[in-house]
Amino acid sequence: MIERLVAFSVHRRWLVITLVAILTVGSAALGAHLFRINTDVERLIDKDVPWRQDEINYEKAFPQRTGTLVAVIDGKTPEVAEEAAANLAKALLDHPDQIETVYRPDGGPFYDKNGFLLMSQEELTKTMEQLVEQQGLLGPLAADPTLRGVMRVLGLGAKGIKSGDAKIEDLDGPMTRIDEVLRKVLAGEPARLSWQLLLSSGKAQSTELRKFIMIQPKLDYAALQPGAEASALVRGLATKLTINTLGGLDGVDNPRMRLTGPVAVADDEFATLSDDALLNNGVTVAAIVLFLWLALRSGPLVIAVIITTFAGLIVTTALGLLMVGELNPISVAFTALFVGLGIDFGIQFAVRYRADRFEQPDLPSAIRAAARGVGWSLSLAAISLLAGFFAFLPTAFRGVSELGLIAGVGMIVAYVFALTLLPALIAVFKPKGEAKAVETTWLSGVDPWIIEHRKLVLIVVGVITVAGIPLLFKLPFDSNPMHLRSTKVESISTYLDLIKDPETSPNLIDVIAPSVAAVPELAAKLKALPSVAKVIDIETFVPPDQDQKLATIAETAELLGPILNPVRKPPPPTDADTVKALREAATALKGVSTGNSAGAKAAGSLAGTLDSLAAATPQVRESANVAVTTDLKTLLVRLRGLLAPQKVTLDNIPPKLKAEWIASDGRARIEVHPSGDANDNVVLRRFAKEVQTVAPHATGAPVATTSSSYTILGAFVQAALTALVAIFIILSVALRKPWDVAMTLGPLVLATLWTLMALHVVGMPLNFANIIALPLMLAVGVAFHIYYVIAWRAGVTDMLASSLTRAIFFSALTTGTAFGSLVLSSHPGTASMGKLLALSLFFTLVAAFFVVPAFLGPPPKQPDPKRPEGDAAVPPDLQVRRPAEAVAAK
Repeated sequence: MIERLVAFSVHRRWLVITLVAILTVGSAALGAHLFRINTDVERLIDKDVPWRQDEINYEKAFPQRTGTLVAVIDGKTPEVAEEAAANLAKALLDHPDQIETVYRPDGGPFYDKNGFLLMSQEELTKTMEQLVEQQGLLGPLAADPTLRGVMRVLGLGAKGIKSGDAKIEDLDGPMTRIDEVLRKVLAGEPARLSWQLLLSSGKAQSTELRKFIMIQPKLDYAALQPGAEASALVRGLATKLTINTLGGLDGVDNPRMRLTGPVAVADDEFATLSDDALLNNGVTVAAIVLFLWLALRSGPLVIAVIITTFAGLIVTTALGLLMVGELNPISVAFTALFVGLGIDFGIQFAVRYRADRFEQPDLPSAIRAAARGVGWSLSLAAISLLAGFFAFLPTAFRGVSELGLIAGVGMIVAYVFALTLLPALIAVFKPKGEAKAVETTWLSGVDPWIIEHRKLVLIVVGVITVAGIPLLFKLPFDSNPMHLRSTKVESISTYLDLIKDPETSPNLIDVIAPSVAAVPELAAKLKALPSVAKVIDIETFVPPDQDQKLATIAETAELLGPILNPVRKPPPPTDADTVKALREAATALKGVSTGNSAGAKAAGSLAGTLDSLAAATPQVRESANVAVTTDLKTLLVRLRGLLAPQKVTLDNIPPKLKAEWIASDGRARIEVHPSGDANDNVVLRRFAKEVQTVAPHATGAPVATTSSSYTILGAFVQAALTALVAIFIILSVALRKPWDVAMTLGPLVLATLWTLMALHVVGMPLNFANIIALPLMLAVGVAFHIYYVIAWRAGVTDMLASSLTRAIFFSALTTGTAFGSLVLSSHPGTASMGKLLALSLFFTLVAAFFVVPAFLGPPPKQPDPKRPEGDAAVPPDLQVRRPAEAVAAK
């Protein structure tokens, strides 16, 4: 049947070429129209898996927390960070055509009014005491929040030091900071005095210097990067607001903004996958052409194989997109798999054609002879590859099951094209006949040596395998999906930066309580877990002990109210008033600048700066006034608001804030934070396991990471076993002899074990991306081993010197080159997949070239005369001749 198909393709060559050309052009147009890559890693797991169902239910309850773009804003001072976040959030609200929702989880009017209420009672009491202690400072500043007022406060401080009511050490820090700011003003540099840092001795929590904006953009799913336009909008608005979007914190007036979150990560994922794609593919194609030339030594044959391969790739792409709708970060690797494996069929056929062309009188006869010679082994290899790829289909790892579907169908396309289009092209191109037999005579002595020293080879193989078994127990597995992404892209580097701080780490777990009333009991159970650092829920914003806190705040407000809201205020200062205040403050500071203490030196330095400022132009003094008092005025306004809170209830809590914690159906969200290193896989696994003992349907990154590792590992075990069983059945039906089947699969199992052992030696962990190589190489290796076993059954002895080994060797080189192209990827997950595929291919070839001959031993002297002519075990025309036999036939 195969020979008849090939003969028809040669006879009707132009019809075949025309039909394939039409199919290829149509597939190219269809593929271009349908092409899309969905980089959402959540989609890689089947939605019917229980933990994925929990994620989906959570997303339905809180849809505003999905598909988000997170703007992370860092400032050198709390005021700069807060101002930048507030301004950017406000600007985003003016673009409803591109932005669905904008939410600030750590700032806004609610926090400005009720911030004190959200503190613990202990923290609140301490804060109120500190405010009361600073009333002597706050009163004059509230009455005169100008540079003049600040200078008067400095003068009062100096007098207090002289009278012994204050210590100069207490003013060391404030004087130094004011001095630094004024010196920058005098130098013409941007400057701004942070009063929040000034009053807290220069200390600030990370959450005060880093602010977040949760943005839910309108995504363009027709684009390869759905969030690209929204991200560009956010960056453009940030730039207009003088927020740095390119580098670090380069000045107090230039906060930094970075984008992360699911949308940014997905877009960056695609960008990484496409990075250097043109260069990498160009290098790969050039290398494949070189290896094809070395294998075929004929320009027409090389062109024919290349056309066949890439026509098949185009058709496979279109079929794949029709079947799955969109590619994913794993299934996109089908191109390398198709080129690497599909080209094997072309090389096997073309090399065999060359061998038969030396023996046959004309080109059509040589093509038909090649079909007889490799048709059976190609068919068996194609079926085995198909079984290996389709073994992924029933697994819950959707990303790989889609890859298996596309690659499996691709093997069918490659097989059909190798037996139709390739013979037709060879017939059209009419390559020259072979002047000598296609053989590798310098390897002719290897096979006899292996057979002669068969026991030694098997003993060495056994010793190496047994000695390496302990390495299997040390095989590392990295279950952190973030390690599969490039740390060079902004979204991932930002994510990893956030993880370092427990206060900002996104590695949290979300638990849904059936109602608000059920929150306290469930939260209490979660707080009691050793791996839990803190719990945030709706009661964090509607605290149950408000009455006591309101009383504490009211007591302080009663004392500070008249001070922060003075009835009498001096008139605005003139420039002469400011100069006078500067000189008076300088004189007072000089009076306490004696001695060698740090405070005395700071007083002396500041006094000199004030004299210089008093002698400067009015414009410079106005700049100093702005630099010193901008954040002072903001602080005073905020203090007045914080000291006048209202009791918070579910009825008056802002709708956006309420929606973050209470779903529309009444269920309530509880946010659980881990203790320890939030980027440690062991810590996260323990954290997820403990939380799930209290809340089995909890969700979040730690749960997803832990659960997905079990799902994915289970999927690969399932796929590997399915592939092994399927290939065993296929070989048993085809070869009919259990020993031959064992000899085909045995070396392959050894190659797999060696690959796993080598991983520990080279320090490469298994991960969710590269583990795909193991079941794949099982199918790939079977193809190589089948060629040898069938040749052995046909009585071939010098297999390493035959055209078969030449075909396998150069096929492996091209396959390795295609897989190696993945190593060049900027995407770490894809690169690790390529590394493991290349490593596995190396051991598969070692097993094929040296272990298989030792396992098989001497081939049968001649085919069994009792076997019927049509017996599939030894096809009648399958005679892979030794070099000497080829010459004799000629």
